[in-house]
Amino acid sequence: MLLKNDLVNLQVLDLGEHGEGIGKVNDFTVFVHGGIPGDEVEVKIIKVKKSYAIGKVTRIIRPSVSRVIPECPYVECGGCQVQMVDYEAQVKWKQEDVSNTLKRIGGFDNQRVEPVLKMEDPFAYRNKSQYPVRKEEGHVQIGFYKQRTHDLVAIDHCMVQHPLVNKIMKALKNILANIDMSVYNETLHRGFLRHIVTRISYQTRDVMLIFVTSSEDHPKNRLNEICEILQAKFPEIKSFIQNINAHKGNRVLGNKNITLMGQDKITDYIMGHAFEISPLSFLQVNPIQTEVLYKKALEMANIKKTDTVFDVYCGIGTISLFLADYAKHVYGIEIVEDAIRDANENKVTNKIENVTFSAGPAEVIVPELYKKGITADVVILDPPRKGCEEAVLRTLMEMKPEKIVYISCKASTLARDLKYLSELYTVEEVQPVDLFPHTT
Repeated sequence: MLLKNDLVNLQVLDLGEHGEGIGKVNDFTVFVHGGIPGDEVEVKIIKVKKSYAIGKVTRIIRPSVSRVIPECPYVECGGCQVQMVDYEAQVKWKQEDVSNTLKRIGGFDNQRVEPVLKMEDPFAYRNKSQYPVRKEEGHVQIGFYKQRTHDLVAIDHCMVQHPLVNKIMKALKNILANIDMSVYNETLHRGFLRHIVTRISYQTRDVMLIFVTSSEDHPKNRLNEICEILQAKFPEIKSFIQNINAHKGNRVLGNKNITLMGQDKITDYIMGHAFEISPLSFLQVNPIQTEVLYKKALEMANIKKTDTVFDVYCGIGTISLFLADYAKHVYGIEIVEDAIRDANENKVTNKIENVTFSAGPAEVIVPELYKKGITADVVILDPPRKGCEEAVLRTLMEMKPEKIVYISCKASTLARDLKYLSELYTVEEVQPVDLFPHTT
């Protein structure tokens, strides 16, 4: 039996969901912070539970052949949990993780999982970032949270952010250090400036800068002063937004937005289509791999001009508008009303008429369409991490579309939903796409 503060030697065998190593001591599972598969390490036990223990590496006895020295100096940041793992090993682990999850949860023991579609250059890929702002020892700090905490890691440069965003954030940090502005205290729920959110168009380099504040009624001249300084230095910033979030807790953005300077939205282009991006819009954060993902989805869907298509959880209509180029008609469904407003604007911008967007819960809209006699030949599912609601899957089983393409951001809920659908359908192809290099 392991005890707290014990020192043990073990071989790291696998990675966990949050990037921690997994090893065994006499068949007892130990989660190892700082270990990667193939490492032989000395571990100090910091917590013992009934069925597992948690430890941290105190010494690497023999490093894994996959271990590399991270290029990023902020390794304690919780963003890139596996940056110490060689990129080829990262994508190999992701392929195996999808395969093992499909077996464990879905019962798909013999399902082939294709090699991961990876990035050629797995850095500087993010088009959106959320930076907490804190005051530490009287100094304003901007950065990211340390893994599994809300302790701030102050940064000047992030390897996975767009280089222009890094320059803007460094300049903003210097401005905030020399201006009188109240900064939010998460514990006391006091202070004005909570987060900085950046969005950048990959194609145009236009930037949206969002100041998340705890209230609307703080004197605006301070924010406007910051906007004017930044706009003079960075003409690429086309949109300055104040977002109001008065709620306690982890939620970053509130529902109310005020345009301080410039445009309400910026525009990006994906596969030849223009998309308007508002502060609350959902858009995949890796534009390079988004095109890889969507092209693969279109290839799998193999739409015909006679097909009616449902795009369930459609966001701002990105996939819907691509599908419309090939289909008879597309029905896009999304619960976020702002996203549907953006989707309808994107429909007009791209001069596409054979798409109908509906705002509401998928578990309500999909059955309603079916009751009205509107059925799909092909269905695209792109749900959040929690997966599809059972009412959606049940309706599809009754509707019996010829083909379903399921885009998933969490393998466990994918496996669960595929198990449900496999009563009627056969899984033909599973293709992982790496949208988040250096993370799990």
